[in-house]
Amino acid sequence: MEMNENVEMITGDPKKAINKLAWPLIASMFLIFLNNIVDSIWVAGLGPDPLAAIGYVTPLFMVLVGIGNGIGAGATSLISRFIGAERRDDANNAAIHSAILSVIVSLVLTVILLLSLESLLKIMGASAVLDYAMDYGMIVFLFTAPILIPPIFGGAFRAEGDVKRATLPIAIVAVINMILDPIFIYIFGWGISGAAFATGLAPIFGLCMMLYWIFIKKDTYLSYNKKDFHNDLTMYKDILAVGIPASLEQLIMSALAITVNFMLTIVSGSVAVAVYTAGWRVIALGLLPAIGVGTAAITVSGVAYGAKKYENIRTTLRYSVKLGLISSIIVCILLFVFANQVSYIFSYSEASAELLPLIAGFIQLMCLFILYVPFGASAGNVFQGLGKGTTSFILTTFREFVLVLAFAYLLGFVFNMGERGIYYGMLIGGFIGSVIAYGYIEYYVDRLIKGKVKGSRI
Repeated sequence: MEMNENVEMITGDPKKAINKLAWPLIASMFLIFLNNIVDSIWVAGLGPDPLAAIGYVTPLFMVLVGIGNGIGAGATSLISRFIGAERRDDANNAAIHSAILSVIVSLVLTVILLLSLESLLKIMGASAVLDYAMDYGMIVFLFTAPILIPPIFGGAFRAEGDVKRATLPIAIVAVINMILDPIFIYIFGWGISGAAFATGLAPIFGLCMMLYWIFIKKDTYLSYNKKDFHNDLTMYKDILAVGIPASLEQLIMSALAITVNFMLTIVSGSVAVAVYTAGWRVIALGLLPAIGVGTAAITVSGVAYGAKKYENIRTTLRYSVKLGLISSIIVCILLFVFANQVSYIFSYSEASAELLPLIAGFIQLMCLFILYVPFGASAGNVFQGLGKGTTSFILTTFREFVLVLAFAYLLGFVFNMGERGIYYGMLIGGFIGSVIAYGYIEYYVDRLIKGKVKGSRI
């Protein structure tokens, strides 16, 4: 199989491949989350209610993003396994199948989200800020297609090791969104609707860049020509075998956020939801190194699996955990020390000044959550790279929706510790779940190396 520089990189030393892939991913993710924080900063100037409204819509938005990332992970997994097995024609065909899936899914989700938004928001407990939440959500979900499709194309780019094209459009979208936010919200006077238009319009630029590279410039390693396409239902199945569980993982995370919002509403009201909304965005920023390294591990472990180089899978797993952990420790220390300064950006207006000490306390406590994410994230992503999306989903569900919620409910309500108890419970449940996930992937890879489980199937 003819290789280019990117393909040679992902089929070589796993450690070098992870370094090459991970840091651009982390940088682009940083800009995405910085954009989310900037979005919150500008909306915080409108008062606690609009900020809380975004908090209720955000889990639904993250479901949408999660579906795009999930199908993108499915594309990465399948294509990288074909590349590892030196089956370029099949890799091309898989890339086209993932593109077709992206269009179909985006159209279906647009209809579902627009028709069900009001009912979902009421179920989530957003009645007190429903008008704000509807104004924001209806506009954002009109742009479902340009939000959903780029992560799926990005998955194909990552599979061939072209991390620049996988990340550059996403980074540019984030920058454009940050520029449009103050213009639409304050200069045009559109308020929370302006924030929604900025979020929806910016991804169109990224999508156009990707379409230009693929269909006009045509200089990608993977080919999207009509002659390369042979309709194969098993390819859709293989992409979705990872894509659906990976998407459901984000659904579980969003369901967790919805449930935590609901629990906080019961114990403390909308102010607690606003604190959680702002504070968790900062914590999510701290998760980026572990998530970026884990995402890179999908490609590297997939290539190793396709090539039947099982020792490289173990190297990929352990190195991704090590790299993610070192980065997470540094981030955790920085957030703890500068919690007050970070919190100020969400409480700079008279309407939201009361939130500063509450957000700072949240950040100083929940930054501990960052420390054990590398273990769970790397385990799940390596399983996705091996095509074992269901296993990753089960581990994530058990960690986030069983252990985290169980301990949050136990400490928050049974032991009557209120919102502080909810946060302690999240920390305890997440720690136990991450340890279990990492232990299981080590056990699985060990059995794979020893030939005790069935080898590579593409």
